[in-house]
Amino acid sequence: MSGLKTETIQDVTRIFKLIGDPTRFLILHALENREMSVNAIAEELDLEQSAVSHQLKKLREAKLVKGRRNGKNILYSQDDQHVYEILHLAVEHAEHGRKEESM
Repeated sequence: MSGLKTETIQDVTRIFKLIGDPTRFLILHALENREMSVNAIAEELDLEQSAVSHQLKKLREAKLVKGRRNGKNILYSQDDQHVYEILHLAVEHAEHGRKEESM
């Protein structure tokens, strides 16, 4: 991976830092293939609405999620399929590692 620009390396590590947080990971997972309001996410994940809003702001700033106004609500969804591919690969890798450890 030589030849990567410093800016690209910083962006990649920022993405991994964001999705490495358990709450943000759960939010990203909940938003896969569907739109949800802040309240729906908070209810599903048993989190405070303010905590979800705070995390969504960080995810939006990194363009990992996007919001769409629907009346008085904003519905959030995945913004970039690449991030979800990374999440799926990470989950698959973690599960594969656990299977090998139990053998």
